[in-house]
Amino acid sequence: MNIENKLSTIESIVQSVLDEKKTYSILELINATHLFPKELFDDFKLYDEYLPQIKVLPLTMEQKYLHLLWEIFDKLPLSLITNFAVPFRRILAQKLFKKCGKNFIAMEGVRFNFGHNIEIGDDVFLNREVFLDGKGGITLGNFVTLTEKVEIYTHSHLEHNHEKRIYAPVKVEHFAKVFSHSMLLPGIVVGEQAVVAARSVVTKSVDPNTFVAGIPAKPVRERKNRGRNKQQLGHVWFHNAAFQE
Repeated sequence: MNIENKLSTIESIVQSVLDEKKTYSILELINATHLFPKELFDDFKLYDEYLPQIKVLPLTMEQKYLHLLWEIFDKLPLSLITNFAVPFRRILAQKLFKKCGKNFIAMEGVRFNFGHNIEIGDDVFLNREVFLDGKGGITLGNFVTLTEKVEIYTHSHLEHNHEKRIYAPVKVEHFAKVFSHSMLLPGIVVGEQAVVAARSVVTKSVDPNTFVAGIPAKPVRERKNRGRNKQQLGHVWFHNAAFQE
């Protein structure tokens, strides 16, 4: 079975309601049954199920299977084949996330919890090893890019009692860019067309069209748009706009 046919088959399975049998059939299609044999389906639990927010954001069995497929896939040689990996993750993302727009791209090592509390717009690009803490809610607008090892956190712990947690959503608005190794902390908004420099820690909201940098991140200047806005900014992620219609 060639790549196109295999992806088409997987998509048709995922678009139905996933159960144990259908999930295992996908594992067979991606040659992953050695990583998760049938007997493990009986009582497996995911990381999210041991977190306090599971009471507020319970996982359905289908969501558990989708998370499982996402995590297993990156452990396979098949994940190195980009023209399979990008569409495969996109197929899962359409059901994993609360919302997922068109032309979504996620590279290797993208991790998240509570995917059903994350909203993703059109033409969003998540580069290698991005981490999304979905506990408090995350919204990524259209044409947003998070480059390598960006981390978004939506919860914190009280210093006097680690068991007490505070949750606050994070929003990255349309056409914003967050560069490598940066960290966004709970409750902030990165404004439309803003840019966060590499290795920044964003503790306060960022105004639209603003370039911020540092620890903590502070405004440096306006984004150098040269009169361009939105689609004119050329948020195309691969050569010849591969994977973007």
